[in-house]
Amino acid sequence: MVDVSTKAATHRVARAEAIFRLDPDIRELLLTGKLKKGEALAVARIAGIQAAKLTDRLIPLCHSLALDHVRIDFEPHGEDMVRITAEAATTGPTGVEMEAMTAASVAGLTLYDMVKGRCRGARIERVRLIHKSGGKSGTWDAAGPEGAA
Repeated sequence: MVDVSTKAATHRVARAEAIFRLDPDIRELLLTGKLKKGEALAVARIAGIQAAKLTDRLIPLCHSLALDHVRIDFEPHGEDMVRITAEAATTGPTGVEMEAMTAASVAGLTLYDMVKGRCRGARIERVRLIHKSGGKSGTWDAAGPEGAA
């Protein structure tokens, strides 16, 4: 692990997104909570939050962080996609990019699990960091609109 013991504790925020593509009719069931398996978005939100909290156990060499905040949001995107946005925040000597990206990934995997019986072609097409702030390097935003490819 990188030694962060001499780094200043600053407020740090990271946002990541995952794009989840599925059949339009199944997306409608997902968004309205009418899937046979139940409220998939609620389950995926909890899974994403749990994943952020466990990132240091999933990704080798990640620091254990005391997270101050984790939020998972879902929004329709295009005709057949759901955009998953994960935000993580902490005050500490290292960033929360991995926590945000892990949260978005696991939320997407959970959605896949919830729809796979009805939509085998569902897929997570992209997971990426879209914003980070705090620390010595300051603020960074992905080029272009957050939803752009």
